[in-house]
Amino acid sequence: MSIDLREKLSHNLDNVIQRVEQARLKVSSHHIVQIVAVSKYSDTDSIKMLYELGQRAFGENQVQQLEQRSKELDDLPLEWHFIGRLQKNKINKLIESNPSLIHSIDSMELAQALNKRLEAKNRKLNALLQINSSAEETKAGVTPQEAIDIYSQIEESCSNIQLKGVMTIGTHTNNRDDIKKSFEITRDIFDSIKGAEICSMGMSNDFELAIECGSNMVRIGSAIFG
Repeated sequence: MSIDLREKLSHNLDNVIQRVEQARLKVSSHHIVQIVAVSKYSDTDSIKMLYELGQRAFGENQVQQLEQRSKELDDLPLEWHFIGRLQKNKINKLIESNPSLIHSIDSMELAQALNKRLEAKNRKLNALLQINSSAEETKAGVTPQEAIDIYSQIEESCSNIQLKGVMTIGTHTNNRDDIKKSFEITRDIFDSIKGAEICSMGMSNDFELAIECGSNMVRIGSAIFG
């Protein structure tokens, strides 16, 4: 069973890497894209196998699962990303898990709450500002109109949060033009922010389009884990 699983994961990862490569080259041979494997529906064995296959960055959208898995796999040099919606009552647990990057600072209020706890613990964390570029009520994030302003406010007043860039989730639709528009809006904001390094856009169903629109970090779950 584990041999079958390893073969499946190897096939899926290779396929995703090839697709990322093709999309990347449409932008530029110098355009680098990082793949974050979203391990939400997987197990530690699958993560270990992917590590052996060369994958290093893994994303979790629940603080409890991130805490558990980072402890269980502490012997591996993995790069953990928190990609879910962060509730204020989970901030302390998240800080203790010490992720490489938080993708989902979705308001000034959350940034201030996180910064306050980080100050108390004398810690710093890297983070992205989440933008609701599709204006969908079901999605978290700041509006595109206020994004640059809020980004600056966080940089100025939340010194324990080290902002590295922006993140968005593409429009939930089959209309490619609408998805593309939400990515382009976010890319324009990213380009306007001095010093921003990461533009995290694209998941299993739209990552190639996201890369073509300028994403340099994609969050891939089902296309890798199946």
